[in-house]
Amino acid sequence: MTARVLIRVAMQSIVKNKLRTALTMLGVVIGVGAVIVMIAIGSGAQGRIQEQIDNLGTNMLVVTPGFTQAGGANQGAGSFNRLKVEDAVLVQREGTLFSAVSPVINSRAQAIGGNGNWRTEVQGVAPSFQAIRDWSLADGAFFTDADTKNMRKVAVLGHTVADALFPDGGAVGARVQLRNVPFTIVGVLAEKGQTASGGDQDDMVLVPYTTMQTRLAGFSFISQILVSTSSPDQIEAAQAEVRLLMREAHGLVNGDADDFTVRNQNEIADAAKGTTRVMTALLAAIASVSLLVGGIGIMNIMLVSVTERTREIGIRMAIGGRGSDVLTQFLVESVVISMAGGIIGVIAGMSGAALVGHFTGWTTATPIGAILLAVGFSAAVGIFFGFYPARKAAALNPIEALRYE
Repeated sequence: MTARVLIRVAMQSIVKNKLRTALTMLGVVIGVGAVIVMIAIGSGAQGRIQEQIDNLGTNMLVVTPGFTQAGGANQGAGSFNRLKVEDAVLVQREGTLFSAVSPVINSRAQAIGGNGNWRTEVQGVAPSFQAIRDWSLADGAFFTDADTKNMRKVAVLGHTVADALFPDGGAVGARVQLRNVPFTIVGVLAEKGQTASGGDQDDMVLVPYTTMQTRLAGFSFISQILVSTSSPDQIEAAQAEVRLLMREAHGLVNGDADDFTVRNQNEIADAAKGTTRVMTALLAAIASVSLLVGGIGIMNIMLVSVTERTREIGIRMAIGGRGSDVLTQFLVESVVISMAGGIIGVIAGMSGAALVGHFTGWTTATPIGAILLAVGFSAAVGIFFGFYPARKAAALNPIEALRYE
């Protein structure tokens, strides 16, 4: 029998038993659909995490205080602060791979102005902070180097603070009071949204770090130093250079432990995405159990089909049909059923992922590779679980098959 005839005979057998075929495919449909939904949710989560990491800044390095030990117990990162504005100035002056550097001084204060008050985070930064964080303005302008040099009382509001104090707009040019010190609002930042940890990036007020030190904070140490590079390829080299410059600034010699920590956003992203990848793989593996169940269903139905069609198989072989023809016919039936179930499962899975995203607000994404893998795996399920029934049909003795009642 030719391949065309074999396929036509197999399709006729499938179409003749519509209900049984549909029920056989159901297990594969559910399995593939579940896998697609899980992968879509996981891939969407990874994409969302990368987007949030990118929102942190452009090719950014973060220098934070180091750690100290008390009574043999490590007090953790940030417990020993020796960071100063002078460190940021040295890194800016001596660095060869940095496009921008900004000290950061963190504090909290009650912002009073407009229609009320709002407790928020106040950060003292340099004008280069805007370029490092790649943060555009919704209104007004960022403060300048001249504002920083002259310690002017100017402020840029985050989107959340601006909405809380000036819900009708008009924040630029107005006054806001921070710890009894009046500041003129020169700009409002564009909305950035939440961080990967759920924090609100827009709930802040930015002021010149010189003004922060003299008017608000009252201490010489700073919270962190932000550094950006010109391209992602320079991040690792820049990280090493920052470390060398910071050790020089703090007078550390060989054998001395760093009293600071230098991190880059790629490390943060890799850690977050690694966790998500593990969870996605786990969920997909659990969903794949449905495919196994669907494959067993295919094998059971094909074994029943062999029993029902024993006389038909005997007639085919008695008039010259070969065992290989029978084997191929049953394999074709099994593969067609599983692949059809796989395709329907992909459609159901993509629809399910879209519904999950719509009702939960989660970001979902279905990679093309996952679709091809699901369809290919469903075909493999058909071959694997269909081979034994097909082999059993091909091994039938024609005479005994013709006697079968």
